[in-house]
Parts: sequence; structure tokens; C-alpha cells
Amino acid sequence: MSKVEDFLTAEEEQAIIDAIRDAEKNTSGEIRVHIERDTTLDAFDRAMEVFHYLKMDNTKQQNGVLIYVAVDAKTFVIYGDKGINEVVPPNFWDSTKNVMQTHFKAHRFKQGLIEGILKAGKQLETHFPWMHGDINELPNEISKG
Repeated sequence: MSKVEDFLTAEEEQAIIDAIRDAEKNTSGEIRVHIERDTTLDAFDRAMEVFHYLKMDNTKQQNGVLIYVAVDAKTFVIYGDKGINEVVPPNFWDSTKNVMQTHFKAHRFKQGLIEGILKAGKQLETHFPWMHGDINELPNEISKG
């Protein structure tokens, strides 16, 4: 069994999916989590690649957020599309990453992901509130590479 399959239990994955649904319920923004074993690329470059592969750059308001995790490399990236990056405070992604990193260092991966998701969701809700007619543009499941 690979590290990707060992990274989270089925129950932990479901809790993360529930957090994505919760974070997205009051916003038109989209949040995805992608987990893979490793990458030979720079983590940021790989996150950008995955962002495009998952078609997260096709959201109407450019308000997609990807949390990319490379398990063996012990690294992760939070990648926000142009629309969200233009409106969040300058240190927002760093502060979100720090919260997640604290949990990850203590091997609380589920909690770190959930807190990062919910924190991103609050910013999305503030800047991209849900409006009548908004649809969920992307699936909420965790993608794996």
C-alpha cells in the first residue's frame, strides 16, 4: 500500500470532504484537496500543474483554492486562483499554511487539512458570497495522484 493510501483513513477523508462542503456552502468559491505520493517538480510548480489538470482555473470568478500535498516529500502548497489572490490580505496564505503546518508536524493531517479548508472558506465567503443561482462548479472529493 502506498503512502497516499495510508495518509488518511476513509473516515478522515470523509471528514475532509464534509469540511469542503461546509466551507463552500456560503460562497461561490471552490476548494479542492489533492494528495499524491511524491513529485519530482518544485511543489509550487506541481500544485499549479494539478490546479490546471483539475480544471480549477475554469471557475467563473477565478476563486478556486487547491491544497496540494506530496506525502513522501513532506510538503504542501495552498494555491489560490487570481480572483481570490487579488482580495485576500497579503499574509493570508502564509498564515493558513502555518496553521496547517503546526498540525502536520504533530501528525494531525486531517485536522490540519480541515483547518486550512475552513480558513480558506471564510475568506471565500467574505469576498465571494453565495448568491442565488450559484452552482458547485467542481467536485468536492479528494483527488489523488
